[in-house]
Amino acid sequence: MPLDELDKRLLNQLQDNCDLSNQDLAELVHVSAPTCLRRVRRLKQEGYIRKQVALLEPSKIQAGLTVIVELTLDQQGAEHVDEFERRMQSESAVQQCYHVATGPDFILILYVPTMQAYHELAHQLFSSHRNVRNVRSFFSVHQSKFDTRYPIP
Repeated sequence: MPLDELDKRLLNQLQDNCDLSNQDLAELVHVSAPTCLRRVRRLKQEGYIRKQVALLEPSKIQAGLTVIVELTLDQQGAEHVDEFERRMQSESAVQQCYHVATGPDFILILYVPTMQAYHELAHQLFSSHRNVRNVRSFFSVHQSKFDTRYPIP
């Protein structure tokens, strides 16, 4: 079902703060609480809302290093790409994995506690993997923007 204006208002509000009570959310989007609840449930059931999470402040929990990795595979056939993606999905340090066009085959975002942990992980995931041809790693020294919001047309 396509999104109508109410759905878009709900999604925009939830992207800003998914911790709102149903009553507060309903007031913000100018509908009744039962209508709001029904619409949010439908948006979840239809997969528009993947999940609701708490975003933690990395500096408060001493999250460690953010590493951006460019990676090229030696063989790019579908079975090789699928196998690589499965390996990345099973590794908790890999926060994001993008199969990209032009340039490297993959861009990864990793969170690791220390440089030593990165070296061990890189050996385990990249160096010892026969199909990994090239790896370039970049270490974040400052994050000037981080957002989880998707623009809704």
